[in-house]
Amino acid sequence: MTPTEHPSVPSADARGDDERSRGRRDARPPTIYDVADAAGVSHQTVSRYLRGYEGIRPATRARVEQALDDLGYRPNLTARSLKSGRSLRIGALTHEISHVGPSRNAQAASIAAREAGYVLDLIFLDAHDAEAIRSSLDLLAQQDLAGILALSSTDEMTRVFESTDFRVPTLIRTESDEIGRAGASELTGVGIPKAIGHLADLGHRDFLHVAGPENWSAARNRTRAFEFEMARRGLRSSGVLAGDWSARSAFEAVAALPDPFTATAVLAANDQMALGAMLALKQRGLRIPEDVSVVGIDDIPEAAYFDPPLTTLRIDFASSGRASLQELLALIDPALATKPELPAPAELVVRASSGPAPARTPDVGEPVRTAC
Repeated sequence: MTPTEHPSVPSADARGDDERSRGRRDARPPTIYDVADAAGVSHQTVSRYLRGYEGIRPATRARVEQALDDLGYRPNLTARSLKSGRSLRIGALTHEISHVGPSRNAQAASIAAREAGYVLDLIFLDAHDAEAIRSSLDLLAQQDLAGILALSSTDEMTRVFESTDFRVPTLIRTESDEIGRAGASELTGVGIPKAIGHLADLGHRDFLHVAGPENWSAARNRTRAFEFEMARRGLRSSGVLAGDWSARSAFEAVAALPDPFTATAVLAANDQMALGAMLALKQRGLRIPEDVSVVGIDDIPEAAYFDPPLTTLRIDFASSGRASLQELLALIDPALATKPELPAPAELVVRASSGPAPARTPDVGEPVRTAC
């Protein structure tokens, strides 16, 4: 043996092999056996804990929970579903994720599902094509799902959902038409009156509304709330413009109005349409808010960076999405029922797009113009 040979010390190559081997072992997801070793308990104890068994001593439970957290253990949902004999997947039917309301509802529902140990599969539908919606539901029926969350916004979606025989627990969530004030939602009963009241307090008396598409119950409800508040406060409506939630639709509708433009305040049914309306007003030579104030609904992240920053109603879509998922979970398993979560009140976020009414206002006797 040469002086440089040390049988008790691994060579550099051997150490490298060991480290690479250990790296491969460390890279694999931890198992319940790893958790059991770290907690100093049997793997059966870890398994009982993961199944929700209550008869584990507090000290043992604490060690298991600490080991799960330290190792970043995540249960294998496929294995869990095979062992329990039930699916842990939920299908969420939605559409046009670019729209703020559906997007935030679906995102919150997905988080709530994950926290409950389920996976939410988002299925995007053509919101306006009933046949395409039915075809998508036929494909969905072939999947192994624990339940279905049907988030409907359009009349076409609601009609198809309500006529479908779903084979698993299903919750259809849609906004009902608010025909009478007794059934008004928090947004239309409190939020929109708050926005109009803000403008009225600034001296505005002549309003224009840019509405969403007629086949959306949410758009119809916002238009009804606008018209009701105009009548209740004795304010003047210059009409309701038809939009489709997009900035383009509002821009084109406002740009097409004949001169003179008499309204001093514009309420858009969402922030994107408020953006389009603002550009059209500026191109007509009107200043915001010196000549016309503009208010939106939703408070999208970009609203604070419009030119000028947009006054808008902040809506708690996240609570609605979580509440819908929790309600569905109670249908899937009554043991998962929780106290319903109430959405936060609509908050008026005042920014620079709203200001005092200009000194010149239309004469009271001037005929009211309706733009469609």
